[in-house]
Amino acid sequence: MPVKIPNNLPATDILNAENIFVMTEERAAHQDIRPLRIVILNLMPNKIVTETQILRLLGNTPLQIEMVFLHTTSHESKNTASEHLETFYTDFSGVVNSKFDGMIITGAPVEQMEFTDVDYWSELTKIMEWSKHNVFSTLHICWGAQAGLFYHYGVPKYPLPNKMFGIFPHWINQKTAKLLRGFDDEFWVPHSRHTETKREDIVKHPELVILAESSESGVYLISTKDYRQIFITGHSEYDPLTLQEEYLRDVNKGLDIDVPRHYYPNDDPTATPRSIWRSHANLLFANWLNYCVYQETPFSLNDEAWFDSI
Repeated sequence: MPVKIPNNLPATDILNAENIFVMTEERAAHQDIRPLRIVILNLMPNKIVTETQILRLLGNTPLQIEMVFLHTTSHESKNTASEHLETFYTDFSGVVNSKFDGMIITGAPVEQMEFTDVDYWSELTKIMEWSKHNVFSTLHICWGAQAGLFYHYGVPKYPLPNKMFGIFPHWINQKTAKLLRGFDDEFWVPHSRHTETKREDIVKHPELVILAESSESGVYLISTKDYRQIFITGHSEYDPLTLQEEYLRDVNKGLDIDVPRHYYPNDDPTATPRSIWRSHANLLFANWLNYCVYQETPFSLNDEAWFDSI
């Protein structure tokens, strides 16, 4: 089943060309089905790229999904046209009285700043607090995961001596976790960050479970026991060439940047990058939608008694 997206969203043509099943609002209006309502708080600079990456994964499931794109008003986007935001996005005031099956909070290129120095931190904390009673399951990605762990549990982040940059092998800690059903014993995930969240800080909280981690890149997938809050420290949603684009961008800026680890054959940046994480990325998002959202939420999101109980 498709992702239901706004008419004329730029990602539509890209996803259709890739044979990803998407459906415009006009077509979806003729189907008698209650789609999952997912709100995406997009904190990335190039919002169109991130929209496409996430929709590509959400569209590869048997569920119909209605998307709402959310942006912060306390930060002016310099990499996405205001016309795009006005056409396809809303701000917090547009969703504050709504209920959602799921929410995704993306990463952001602000990880080297203190949380409280980020210009939209106050607005973000209001959204995260609101999500506790208006969203059933929230998926936090990269800096969004660090921000969520800090806000909800006081888990700090730490600067790394060198950027965690490349694709890394991970293993599963909880083989019976429904979020990891169908996963191989070892799977690969892209990482691109200057900071880390440490295992010893997470295990202090008995309500948190480390579901998967890596000997090289550290903890990867953390969840509350009820899957209401899920934290992903990497970028499983990345396209095959995203790390290469980041690498070449930094090289062209004259920055001291290492070649992404395990990404190019023989670590040769002139070779074609390896894409070995896409199947697990699709499985992760499909499992989240099915087992943590669809199987748990009520048919009517207007069921106030149900939402009051979460």
